[in-house]
Amino acid sequence: MRASLLQIGPDGDEPVDSLRDRASSLVQEQAGADLVILPELWTTGAFAFERFAAEAEPLRGPTYELMAESARKTGVWLHAGSIPERAEDGTLYNTSLVFGPDGELAASYRKMHRFGFDRGEAVLMGAGTELVTVALPGTTLGLATCYDLRFPELFRGLVDAGAELLVVPAGWPERRRAHWTLLAQARAVENQAYVLAVGSAGTHAGVPQAGHSIAVDPWGAVLAEAGHGQQVLTVDLDPARVAATREEFPALKDRVLGR
Repeated sequence: MRASLLQIGPDGDEPVDSLRDRASSLVQEQAGADLVILPELWTTGAFAFERFAAEAEPLRGPTYELMAESARKTGVWLHAGSIPERAEDGTLYNTSLVFGPDGELAASYRKMHRFGFDRGEAVLMGAGTELVTVALPGTTLGLATCYDLRFPELFRGLVDAGAELLVVPAGWPERRRAHWTLLAQARAVENQAYVLAVGSAGTHAGVPQAGHSIAVDPWGAVLAEAGHGQQVLTVDLDPARVAATREEFPALKDRVLGR
């Protein structure tokens, strides 16, 4: 299974339509991949709080339409990162979209853990309530977003739901990059699953982004890691490696709490 992690980010005052076109072109360059992943809130920037309401769109809005078309044209499973979604009742959510190779929506996930404590996303957006997995040929994705990475119980729930490949689009800041790498590896080791963590490039509202998208195998070994700037990180995964790891070292069978 070949995965392409698209580490992009807003470029200064680039219009949203231009960003969408740039992302779409990059997706369509990944012909031959099985899975393509974009970062969190790439149409606005994860720290551009004032843009959330201004750029929010319905689930089936312009980003949805273009990403669905991009998945269909390229014939890939596309995790289109996340968008600021405006629900019918007006609530904003940080919502991820996953499309099948036919361009149909396979799943959407509203981020559960909102970052900011008493400001930013934490007060501007609603919290999701549902764990979401997506069945792909040969594996099952578990969906999480950025700050979710700090909450291991969410990932354990995804594994209990059958996830073998944990996908984490993010807009993680450079000043906490060490945590980004550490947590991605920890989630892989403790769940004996692949982790694909896709960071954002650039600077969002004055906050430099960590970049450093990373692919980790079920033993916690780093298979590939990006740098800071815009970059496509391509990695080949063996879905059978998850079952083999869990059989070779069956730690998940020894769980006591949370059975």
